Amino acid sequence: MRHALASSPTMRVLLSATMLMVSGCTDNVIGPENELEVTNETDTFQWQVTALDEVTQTLTYTWSMTGTVANVNQSANPSGGTATLRIRDSAGVEVYSRSLAENGTFQTTSGTTGNWTIAVTLDGVSGAVNFRVQKP
Repeated sequence: MRHALASSPTMRVLLSATMLMVSGCTDNVIGPENELEVTNETDTFQWQVTALDEVTQTLTYTWSMTGTVANVNQSANPSGGTATLRIRDSAGVEVYSRSLAENGTFQTTSGTTGNWTIAVTLDGVSGAVNFRVQKP
């Protein structure tokens, strides 16, 4: 049995418009063309990605850290959007937060050894992003 409302021209237009809105809500995320490289070893973490085109995505990693502070080397070239690096120690305390548009070598505040969390947040980012976090 066919439902009369589902076959009406008005309902077909509404369904089509809804499908367009849903398909238009997808974010541009990192793909193979961006050549994401991640090195995640005890006391050393490195992350780089190239050719971003208005990417919006958050990536989170667990990193094993035997020290209490880490050096962070940022070498990025984003041409648009915002990119942020946040690091939390094993107790969940934020020990570092900085825009990845700032290049240089920085240090985290003192934290608790163990499994730290590294979060990279990209919001409409184009260009390249590269950073390294390591125990001094």
